[in-house]
Amino acid sequence: MASGSPDLVDCMRLAEEAAILERVYDLRDLPRLKDVLAEPSGALHARFAFSKTASGRPGAKIEIRAQPHLECQRCLQSFVLPVAGGSEVEFVPDEDAAPCEGARELFRAGGGRVSLRELAEEELLLSLPIAPACDAPHGCGNAADAGSDDGALEDADSMAMRRPFSALKDLLKKT
Repeated sequence: MASGSPDLVDCMRLAEEAAILERVYDLRDLPRLKDVLAEPSGALHARFAFSKTASGRPGAKIEIRAQPHLECQRCLQSFVLPVAGGSEVEFVPDEDAAPCEGARELFRAGGGRVSLRELAEEELLLSLPIAPACDAPHGCGNAADAGSDDGALEDADSMAMRRPFSALKDLLKKT
């Protein structure tokens, strides 16, 4: 983040001015990502376009992009996943506010102020996969080979469809 750029901003003032803010955050400085990242390197680029919504409340369109290092759930190796995402939010003073119309999400802005860092971090968390996996399942370091059984290929007879309960049919006929 550039020095002098405030993190807590006045949503209503920015919405009235139709302000567009851009920020860059180091991934290592985002506390909720520490357990998600394989390596804390890289940056999160965020763009916030503020505006007034039809309800008269302040809102923003948030766009993010990053290339975080995640851990593949198949091979447990680090890989880079390019991420781009975005959403529209409507800022409300409390959680009891009436739901907004359209595709906007409600976001609580205590005292009319909101943390841009928290908004960007949340957007990135929502854009990440639940179980990350690299693009090369056969090239994955520790992933089991899909066609092997203890390192040996099965022969053509054993690859035919197996029916483990076929003998059950004969037992049912006897009763």
